[in-house]
Amino acid sequence: MRDFIEYVAKSLVDDPAMVQVNQIQGAQSVIYELSVAPADKGRVIGKQGRIANALRVLLRVAAVKEGKHAVLEIL
Repeated sequence: MRDFIEYVAKSLVDDPAMVQVNQIQGAQSVIYELSVAPADKGRVIGKQGRIANALRVLLRVAAVKEGKHAVLEIL
């Protein structure tokens, strides 16, 4: 899932070298922290947060298949 988030974020931004995804593992949940360049933050969030919400939905669906709870935070 980490690779999926990184791939999608790199395809959205102008500076793919600045994309970083950190994974914090818990017992039943996983938190993914996505950080991008300040200029690219709007591209990842999208208008009214639509792109960010779509990423979160896809992440939740993939996590449910593994029996876990996943959260995406954009830093």
